[in-house]
Parts: sequence; structure tokens; C-alpha cells
Amino acid sequence: MAVRHLNISVVFLIFLVLGAILCFGCPAPQKDKKTTLKIPRGYVARLDIQLKDRVLGFGPFVGYYFKPENPEDLTRLSFVCFNEDSFYTDDLPENAILFEGDAILTQLEDTDFPLPSDDRINPVFFGDAPRKWVNNRPRPQEEYLHFHSCYDGLGPVPAGYWFRHKGKAAFTYDMGGRIGPDSPLYHEVHPGIDQQFAKIMEFDAGPDPENGSKQ
Repeated sequence: MAVRHLNISVVFLIFLVLGAILCFGCPAPQKDKKTTLKIPRGYVARLDIQLKDRVLGFGPFVGYYFKPENPEDLTRLSFVCFNEDSFYTDDLPENAILFEGDAILTQLEDTDFPLPSDDRINPVFFGDAPRKWVNNRPRPQEEYLHFHSCYDGLGPVPAGYWFRHKGKAAFTYDMGGRIGPDSPLYHEVHPGIDQQFAKIMEFDAGPDPENGSKQ
């Protein structure tokens, strides 16, 4: 009987060792790097906006989708922003929701400032923008930190939306690893109003009419 018990103990020990080897040899489970893009009902990537006697375009740009708060009034929008193509961060899966928020239509005051139009989207940081534009943004001003212009057939126009971003998760905003801490765009996002969002005005020349590029 003692021999039989010893054999059972040895076999059991061998199974334990083999199990440990198999477990340590298995790769650790990987974080899902892609989720399904789920755009809320009623949100769209592009809007046509009637402003006085002109029809202006707004959007599309990567990850952002808009819905008028009143279907008959485009002066205020709700928006959501997703990590499409992992464009904004590597911390969360592709297509994960990053922000929600609101945007207020604003006609910028007349100045002598030439609107940049060399690229599809042309950034102007607050330090380089006319003081009138920066100082007259919606209140609370510590929350409305990002402006994105509309465009017409000739390029960007001095009208667009001031955005207030509300983080939906914690992540590093590093443009998918393309920028580092030395960039003014780089910052840590936490759930709630993002008061660290880059203080920037973007002038949009409009998408390429041939492919409708978002960038």
C-alpha cells in the first residue's frame, strides 16, 4: 500500500510540474486592440450649415461625429469622438470612445489675420491668434479650448465651432504615438471636462473632393 501511495504522489507531482510549464509557456492574454465603431443614432460626420447667404461645410475629420441639439438650429452641436484608426492614442482599443461634448457656432470678428490654407487642416495656437478671437470664445473659457472652422469652395472661412471636450476614459493623448511630451497637443486625459486640451484654432480647407479625406 505504501508503494501505491508513493506512485500516486509521484504522478500527481508530475502533473503539477507539467501544468506549471504549460501555464508559463502560454502567452499572456492580449488586450483587445479593436472594437466595433458604434456611432450613436442621429450623429453624422459632416454638416452643411446655412450662415446668412452662404452654405458652408463642416467636417469630416477623424473620429468626430455631430448631432444638432435642435434639428432646425445648427448653432449648438453635441459630438462624440472615437479612436478611429487608433489616430489619437495607443492606450485604448481602436474605435473606443474618447470624448463627448458640445460645440457652439461662432462667427469670428473681422481682423487682418490671413486664414492659413496650405493644408487640409491648418493649426493656429492661441499665442499666434488674434486676441479678439481667443478672448471672445464661449464661457466658461477654461473649458472651450478648441476651435474648428467651416469651409466653402475656396477654403477655410472665419466661422466655425468652439469645442468643449469631456473625457470618457483615462488615456494619453499622443496622436497614436506620433507625438511626445514636447508637443503642445500631448496630455493626459481623465474622465470629465478636459481642461488640458490643446489651446488651438484649426482652419479647415475642406476635404479632397475626389476621396472625401478626413485628414
